[in-house]
Amino acid sequence: MCRMTSKYACLAFLIGVLLAGCSTIGPQSVSRDRFDYNKAISDSWKEQTLLNIVKLRYADMPLFVEVASIVSGYTLESSVNLSAKIFDGGSPAEWGTTNSASIGGAGKYTDRPTITYSPITGSHFNKTFMTPIPPTSVLFMLQAGWPAELVLPITVEAINGQRAQRSVGFRERGGQAGFYRIVELFGELQRGGAVGMRVNKNDNLNDSTVIVIRRTNVTPEIRAASNELAGLLGIRANAGEYTISFGEVARSDNELAMLTRSTLAIMVELAGQVRVPASHVTEGRTLPSLSDKEAGGAEVRRLV
Repeated sequence: MCRMTSKYACLAFLIGVLLAGCSTIGPQSVSRDRFDYNKAISDSWKEQTLLNIVKLRYADMPLFVEVASIVSGYTLESSVNLSAKIFDGGSPAEWGTTNSASIGGAGKYTDRPTITYSPITGSHFNKTFMTPIPPTSVLFMLQAGWPAELVLPITVEAINGQRAQRSVGFRERGGQAGFYRIVELFGELQRGGAVGMRVNKNDNLNDSTVIVIRRTNVTPEIRAASNELAGLLGIRANAGEYTISFGEVARSDNELAMLTRSTLAIMVELAGQVRVPASHVTEGRTLPSLSDKEAGGAEVRRLV
C-alpha cells in the first residue's frame, strides 16, 4: 500500500508541474518586449542617421525608413494526458506488476511578430526633413534647459546677420566670431537665469513669441553680458523684450531674427565635418570641405 501511495503522490506532483507551466505569458512579456523593441528601434535610427550623413558627404540621396507599427503576438498551447490501471484485490506481491500508470504532456509556443516598415518620401519627407525648425522651437529647447552652446550652433544658420559656419557646398564659409560670441553670451544669460520667453495671445490666429532678457536684480556680470549681447545683435539694450521672427536680418531694433536650419541642413553640415580619404576628394568622388582644409590652417568648429 505504501508503494502505491508514493506512486500517486509522484503522479500528483507531475500533474501540478505541468499545470503550472500552463500559466499566461502575456503580462510577463510586456516589460521585456517594450524595452527590447525600444532599444532595437533607437539603435537602428542612430545607425540609419549616421549612414545617411555619410551618404550626404558623397552627394548620395538619403533615405529614411521608419518603423510604422509593431504587432507582437504569442501563442501558448499545452495539454496533459493521464491514464491509470489499478488492480483491485490480490496480494501485495502482485501490485508492482498489475498496477500501472502513465502521464504525458505536449506544448507549443509560437512567437509571431508583425513589423511594418514605411519609407519617408514625398510631402512627408519635405515636411519632416526640409522644413526649417521654427525659431520658437529653438527657444523652447533653451527654456527647457538645453545648453545654448549645444542648441544654437546646430539649429541656427544666422542671428541678426551674424552667420554660423557652413562646412561644405558652394556657400562654404567659416563662422563669424560674432555669432559664436552671441552663443557664449546666451549661455551665460541662460545659466544666470536672465533669459526667458513668453507667448502673447493676439486677436488673430497667430500668436507672437517674445524673448525676455532680465536686467534687474542680476549680477554686474550678467548685466554686462546682456549689454554686450545687445550690441552684437544690434538691438536696444533697454528694451527688455524682443519679438522673434524667422529670417537673417532684423527689421527693427527690438526684433531677434533667427535663420534656422532644417533637419536635412543639419545633416548636411554634419556631413561636411566627416573626414574622408584624400584620394576620394582628388578623384572627384566627393567635394572638399572645411574638414579637408583643416590641416592647412582652416578653423573648423565641430558640432559633434
